[in-house]
This record gives sequence, structure tokens and C-alpha cells, in this order.
Amino acid sequence: MTARLAESGLFEQYVVYEREGDFCFAGGALGEVVVSRSGIRRRWLSAQTTTPIGTHPLGQVRQALADMGVEGWRAYGWMAFEFSHLHAGRPDRAGDADLLHLVVPDSEVRFRPSGASVRSTDQETLDALLALLSEPVTGRTVEPRPIEVADRAGSYPGMVAEAIEEIRTTELQKVILSRSVPIPFPVDFVATYVHGRSHNTPARSFLLHLGGRRVAGFSPETVAEVSADGEVVTQPLAGTRARGLGGAEDERLRAELLSDPKEISEHVLSVKLAEEEMATVCRPGTVSVRDLLSVRQRGSVQHLGSSVHGLLAPDATAWDVLRAVFPAVTASGIPKKPAYDCISRLEQGPRGIYSGAVLTAGCDGDLDAALVLRSVFEQDGRTWLRAGAGILPGSTPERELEETCEKLRSVAPYVVPAQPAPLAAPSLHG
Repeated sequence: MTARLAESGLFEQYVVYEREGDFCFAGGALGEVVVSRSGIRRRWLSAQTTTPIGTHPLGQVRQALADMGVEGWRAYGWMAFEFSHLHAGRPDRAGDADLLHLVVPDSEVRFRPSGASVRSTDQETLDALLALLSEPVTGRTVEPRPIEVADRAGSYPGMVAEAIEEIRTTELQKVILSRSVPIPFPVDFVATYVHGRSHNTPARSFLLHLGGRRVAGFSPETVAEVSADGEVVTQPLAGTRARGLGGAEDERLRAELLSDPKEISEHVLSVKLAEEEMATVCRPGTVSVRDLLSVRQRGSVQHLGSSVHGLLAPDATAWDVLRAVFPAVTASGIPKKPAYDCISRLEQGPRGIYSGAVLTAGCDGDLDAALVLRSVFEQDGRTWLRAGAGILPGSTPERELEETCEKLRSVAPYVVPAQPAPLAAPSLHG
């Protein structure tokens, strides 16, 4: 049903966000907050303001949303990986592109097992939404065009080898290096989202068309979950093997994952840093690890996973939590600043939304941010997939390359080409 809303043509911009089977559709924008290295732009209806970046940009974002002229607001949008440079006090390294874009929608539809709720500030749009929702749901046949995920340039193993050497000779302990795979045809993002979602088992899923960017994704983990009553969770996943190869082979790979020293070390390092970050924003003594080294099935792969829980400190907000844990340790590295430098040096160009977050936040203080992995991207006329692997001293370039292929296969088989627009009928006068 959310796909029907996305395809309706009622909204130039929209965000779909799925959390544990509940889907939210946010269309249009009464107000928006956009962050770049040069400042924070806030728009409410036709009024616009710009303020300089301060020492806590996400605190400024929180205040900008709180100043929106509507009660009960909820915001939706994305945050780029390069926002990390603002956290690190290095805005000059953040690039020229926007780093965060959130909207308070003018229309919102929420689907739960118990039913749907619909709201809109415009009666005509509300009537159109209700009419769409009253129509019977009919699936359409799609023909995906699988994407070849091989490293055609052959550059990734060399990147891994350089990172291994850096880890052995500097303070860097772990870094996640990624590679892109171009898609050589226009993509139907809505159909790809629907088709891909039916073949994935994500922690969160999302579909957005916002700020000149399109993304459809099936996130394996959350960066931050903060409830209105102050419960805080982050779910680091690190350590990977393929799945979907048959019961016996999947079980063999699961056992291999649980006994591999490199994978266990990578995971434990990630959980330790997540605990330390959570402790900076949670009440003393409340941070704990649950489900340590459990195996989580995520599409074409299985991961080692853990959940780090805590209770929000009285003087902290959900935005402080996001500041503490973003970017996810499982998509950056340890320590984070040297990892940023290694990523910038070895990868080609900025990551943008990849390994950033798609998020939603409410006026009651809750926030939910999904790590942007296992996704298809479109921006500036280019469409691509992207995946990475965690590099440690015990890594081998060949295995890390194969891991990126395993992850890419969560999306690559399900990409649906866009259909050509129908030709206009010939003019009777022409």
C-alpha cells in the first residue's frame, strides 16, 4: 500500500520508513531542516532562516524542529556519512553537498496490523489519500534485471591491503572500506523496494525521494533507537557469512562464523566501542549488552549481532544519543577519526547517504535511525549499489572482497528497471 502512495504522483518528495512491520509514509513538506558545512537552513511554510554551524549541530537540528509551527510534529529524512566530520570538528572535510535533510510532512499515513491512520493539512490531498487507500490492493508483475557484483576494476583488494598495513603500523584498529557497483539503466525504485523487501529480512526498510536523492534499502541494523520514555538501544552487527545456499551449507557457515577468531574479534571490538559511546549519554550503571554474539539473518547474509541497551541520562536527548553513536562503528572503524581519514584516502569520493542513516524523530523525544546499507542509490543522474567489509590485521583481501559480494547479493538480484514513459498520443491538429 505504501508503494501505491509513492507512485500516486501526489507528492514530489516522500519518505517510507518501516519499523518491525509498521510502515509510515510521509509526503510533502510543511517544513524542513537542511544541514551543510556552511550552515543550517530551516524552512517553515514560506519563512526561511539560516544559522551558522555550532559545536553541536544535531542539538541545533533538534531546536529547529521544536520551533516548527505545528503541534505533534514528526520528522523524516536522511543523514550523510560525512556528517561525521561535523561531529569531529572538521567541517572543512565534510564536502560541499548537503549532510542532513529532514522534513515535517504535510501528509502522513501510518500502517499497523490494527489498521491505518491518515492525516493531511490539505482537504483535497486527504480525500485523494482516502480514495487511494479504499481501492483493492493488486500486485503487479515485475521483471528484475540482476546486477553483476564483481569488482570489475580490480581495485578493492589493493585498498584492503593498504588498510591492513595501516592497521599494523598506526593506532587504527579497524576500518570499513566499501566499493560501488554502477547500475547501467534507470531503476524503478518503488518496484525495487517492494520486490527486494519480499526477499529480505531487515531490521528496518526505507524508500525515499528527498533532496535530489533516491534510496531504497533494507537495513540490517539500527544506529540508534530512543523511546519517548528514555530507553536507548544500538544494535552493532559485525562478522559475516553468506546464507541462502541451502540448509546444510547455511548451518556450516553459521558454525564457521561463530568460531572464526577474526569475525569474533571484529564484533567484540565494535560492541566495546558502542558500550563506551552509550555510556556518555546514559545513566551510570544502566548500559548493558544483550544477545551477545547472536546470529542475525539478513537477506543473503548472516551476521554476528548484539544489542547495547541503556537508559537516557536526565540531561540528554535522543539527538545527543545520535551524536554519540553516529556514524555506526560497524560502518566506520576504531578509533573513528583515524578511520575517517583512512576511508577518505582510500575510497573514491564521498559516501553520501551510504553508511549514514535514514531516520524519523518525534516531538515527544523519540528517535529511530537505521543504518543505510543494502540499498540502491540514485543522485545526479547516477545509480549504484555499494557495500563494504570490516578490515582488521587478520583480514585477507580475497575474503573481504567476497564479503562485499555476499552483501551486495541482498539487493543486486532484485533491481527492477524503470519502464519507458509511454509515447504521447499524436495531436489531432498536428
